[in-house]
Amino acid sequence: MKKTFIAAIASVALITLAGCDSAQENKQEDVADAVRDNADATADAMENKADTLDTTVDGVDSTAEQKMEDNAQAVREQGEAKADAMEDKADAQDK
Repeated sequence: MKKTFIAAIASVALITLAGCDSAQENKQEDVADAVRDNADATADAMENKADTLDTTVDGVDSTAEQKMEDNAQAVREQGEAKADAMEDKADAQDK
């Protein structure tokens, strides 16, 4: 009974360790997070600038405002895609 209990604890410990990320993977994922955060900050700034392009409060965006908001969304999506690819690459290296 005692040996079975110790074997079970050892198995759980090994499974837990196997699921841990390496320091290198964590560093790569931190870089990916920074890429995502930078893209979000850039897109937020673009959206804030877009808001200043249309001073009429009528609920309708001007063409210039809409174009800048679309560009901001594209920046956000590109940053997300790049960060996701970086994380996927980090995960694959750690297997």
